[in-house]
Amino acid sequence: MKRDFSQWLSTFRESINSYKYYVDFEKVKENADKVKIELNMLNALVGEQNIEQAFENIVAKYPTVIQCLPILLAVRKNQIYCQDENGAVNYTFVKNRHMSVEQYKYFLRETGLFKMLQTSGIKNLYDYCIGVEVGLDSNARKNRGGHQMEELLEGYIKKTGVQYFKEMYLAEIEQKWNIDLSAISAEGTTSKRWDFVVKTPNQIYVFETNFYTSGGSKLNETARSYKMIAEESKNCDGVTFVWVTDGKGWVSARKNLNETFDVMENLYNITDLENGVLDKLFK
Repeated sequence: MKRDFSQWLSTFRESINSYKYYVDFEKVKENADKVKIELNMLNALVGEQNIEQAFENIVAKYPTVIQCLPILLAVRKNQIYCQDENGAVNYTFVKNRHMSVEQYKYFLRETGLFKMLQTSGIKNLYDYCIGVEVGLDSNARKNRGGHQMEELLEGYIKKTGVQYFKEMYLAEIEQKWNIDLSAISAEGTTSKRWDFVVKTPNQIYVFETNFYTSGGSKLNETARSYKMIAEESKNCDGVTFVWVTDGKGWVSARKNLNETFDVMENLYNITDLENGVLDKLFK
């Protein structure tokens, strides 16, 4: 039965965010634990009135506390550049400090860290650091988001119990199973890497997957490119090209996607995966 494109497109998702997308708490704790001892030493500065002298005393006895100062400013690097009317300084924060305690005191004074430690009401710098790390980790969401569609598809492939490979080049497929894919590789002039390759007793399935939350010219190019690959792959015996895509970004590029949908039998979305399309495909 011929599939209805409009109905299929209507099931596309606004988002693909998983439960693990928002914060990687294991990474947050791991980063905070790296300086936990030093942070606990600096807890002596919390609410301290004579804070500069107290800081000097701590550094004299435990110089390694210097290395945890950047994270108090939500910086993960061990160098911080600062300048004012007194000049420019590239501060280093390492176990064996390379700067005078007076210079570090100037840094804490001018960045507002001394005042924050005295008056903010913070009770524990390790807990404060956990909060900072949560904020910093949110910046990594873009990187995590870029792999979510691959991870989602991999989970459904695993459920089928088939043998599969990740990120496999076209030339590797040819060598591993002694097949000719020149129809796809433009007679060997292009190198293509597939997101997943599934090997069943009778067939090789090469997968591409993506998710688009917003539109743009890239989507039209992708649809045209995959349409061409789908047509070329028909000339490769024993090889099936499968494209799994989703995302509301396709609404603005529906014309090109529709053209690919009309000629590509194995074009699926997340709803198709949920409905067991891979089990049917690999039979």
